[in-house]
Amino acid sequence: MRPAALAGSVLESDCSWQRFPIEVTVAKFLADGMLGKLARWLRALGVDCAFCNGAPDDELVRRARQEDRVLLTRDRRLAERRLLRGRVVLVAGDDWPDQLAEVRRAFDFSAEIRPLSRCLECNTPLEAAAPAEVADLVPPYVLKTQRQFLRCAGCGRVYWAGTHRGRIQATLDRLRLHGLESPGDPPGQKKEEV
Repeated sequence: MRPAALAGSVLESDCSWQRFPIEVTVAKFLADGMLGKLARWLRALGVDCAFCNGAPDDELVRRARQEDRVLLTRDRRLAERRLLRGRVVLVAGDDWPDQLAEVRRAFDFSAEIRPLSRCLECNTPLEAAAPAEVADLVPPYVLKTQRQFLRCAGCGRVYWAGTHRGRIQATLDRLRLHGLESPGDPPGQKKEEV
């Protein structure tokens, strides 16, 4: 992750206060309780984004520093904390697409984008699983029609290329983000679903 030209530790579109250089070099985010949808969509892109719903401010600060994460928050007072210099983005947008655009302006994490490679619930990287390994965890029709599965080692959820894949692809296309090419597909070509 490379900081954008004007990135600072406290970043918002109309920020007139002092900026500090970003200290974090890998795209690892921590979203506070007000940014749940943003966290989920960053995870859908494959970007490491932990989510703390209901955590006190001191816990968010401690975790961001301890885990070397950039804190994403809508709370100005939290963003102004001295201990967060170099690792916070004050998000101003109300909707997750606007919020995602703000984070993308602050950081170039395009090299980190690996759509649908993280669990949407717990943020753990997904691992390939054979159909026999997930046979008891998926509906019989899915087992008959799908050959590739991903499993979360953190929470046990199982993922496959269902109808949600097309909806996610359409959203990514609208936002001009990388598509959901499968490994081995030529760049720019989308694999058709069965």
